[in-house]
Amino acid sequence: MTFSLQQLSDIEEIKVLKHRYFRGIDTGDAALLSNLFTEDVAVTYNGGTYKVSLSGRAAMLEFLANAFHSGAAAMHIGLMPEITVTGDNSATGIWTLQDVFIDLEKDAHTFGTAIYTDRYRREGGVWKIEATWYDRVIEVLTKFSATGGQVSVQRLATTGRKPHERTDISHLIHWDQ
Repeated sequence: MTFSLQQLSDIEEIKVLKHRYFRGIDTGDAALLSNLFTEDVAVTYNGGTYKVSLSGRAAMLEFLANAFHSGAAAMHIGLMPEITVTGDNSATGIWTLQDVFIDLEKDAHTFGTAIYTDRYRREGGVWKIEATWYDRVIEVLTKFSATGGQVSVQRLATTGRKPHERTDISHLIHWDQ
C-alpha cells in the first residue's frame, strides 16, 4: 500500500487527536475535550453491563464530565490504530482500547478492552471525531475494596466535577439487569 505525504500527515494528526481524547478523559480536561468533536458527533459505547448512546458535542461533553468525575480514577490506552483516509476531509479508524476505571464512590473497579470504530472529519483544517463507538472484548468488574488496592494519586479528584457540580446523565446510559 502506498501513501501520499498528505495521507501520512493526516494519519498522524488523527492519531494525535485520539490520544488527546484519551488524555482529556483521564485528566478531566474539559477545555481539551471541547475541541475534539464535531458539533454533530454520534457516540455509542457497548459495555458488558451498559450501553451509552448520545449525539451532539454538548451531550458528549456533559456525559464525559459526569462520568469521569472527582470520585473516579481512569486510564485509557489506545493501541494498534488502523487509520484509513477516505477523502480529502474524511477518514475512519479502528483502535484497541485497554482501560481501567475506578469509581471510589461506588466501590467499583472495571478493567477492560474494547474495539473502537471511529469516523473523522476535517473542519477548518483540523481533524475532529465525527462518530465513535466501541464494543467490549473483555470487561471485568470487581469491588475496588476487594482488590486491597489504595489510590495514592487521583488526578480527577482535583480536575473532575465535584458531587454538587454533577448533572444527571442517566438518560444516556442503559444498564443491563
